[in-house]
Formats: sequence, structure tokens, C-alpha cells
Amino acid sequence: MMSRFLARLRPVAFSLSLMPLLLAVSPLAAHDYKLGDLRIDHPWSRATPGGAKVAGGFMKITNNGQEADRLVGGTLVSAGIVEIHEMAMQGNVMTMRALAQGLEIRPGQTVELKPGGLHMMFLELKSPLKEGEKVKGTLVFQRAGTIEVEFKVEGRGASGAHDHGAHDHGGHSGGHKH
Repeated sequence: MMSRFLARLRPVAFSLSLMPLLLAVSPLAAHDYKLGDLRIDHPWSRATPGGAKVAGGFMKITNNGQEADRLVGGTLVSAGIVEIHEMAMQGNVMTMRALAQGLEIRPGQTVELKPGGLHMMFLELKSPLKEGEKVKGTLVFQRAGTIEVEFKVEGRGASGAHDHGAHDHGGHSGGHKH
């Protein structure tokens, strides 16, 4: 009877013995990237409805180096154009504009690209972004160079709903319609 109990316990003990290994690997599966002194955490976008021609790209970028760097562009396989944008209140109007010189990340600084603030703008979408998929793209930095990333597509309301159609796009070079 004791040997039958031990035989049933063996798979559980083996599974538990793997737990430290699984925990040690989890940061690699966390969807983070490193390029030189830059750390890029969780690039993501929101699902888009059929027919949508624009989407936003979001992430955190940390500069662990001694010199500033600048996010100057990127690509997304589903988009014809990618720009770096900022949103800001001007009086009672939320405005959005492309950052022609890109986005500076100073030494020791973490910059968060998020809905309603700094973000990547994916223009001329060729197909809708679907929740759960990962879309390949690149990030281009002035000093560190280019890195391939995947943008995880999350639900439409992820991290605070934001409607691009309700804002003034003055100064926007993309020329897209909502």
C-alpha cells in the first residue's frame, strides 16, 4: 500500500521540482527586449474593428546607459506608416502631433508610451489587429539601432479606453481619416 502511495506521489514531486526552473524562465516569457543599454517592456497594441486604418503602439522604454538615446521610428507588418506621437491638452482640446525628432530617453529615465499620452501611431493598417495575436515590427533608435519586437494585441479597452476620433490631429503628417 505504501508503494502505491509513493508511485502516485512521484509525478507531483517531479512537477514541484520543476517549479524553480519555470519561475526562473518566466522573465524571458514576459515579452521584454534589450538593445544595448535600452530595455523595452511589453510592446502592445489594442484590437481594432474591421475597416480601422489606425492603431496605437504602447510600451515602456528604460535607458540604463550613460548617454541619451532617441526612439526615431519603427515598423509594423500590418501598417504602411509608423510615427511617434504625443498627446497633450491645449485649453479644453486634446491634441495629437507627430514628434518629428522622435522621443528622447535620457540616461536613467523610463518613458512610458501609453493611451492618452506618448505612443507609436500605426497608420494605413492593411488588416485589423485581432485580440490575442502578436504582430511583428521593429523599433528604431538613434544610437542603439534597430530591434525586432512583437506587439501583443490586447482587448479594445486595455489600459484605459481612448478614442482617436474625438481629438484634433492638427500638425499630424499622416493625413489619415477617422
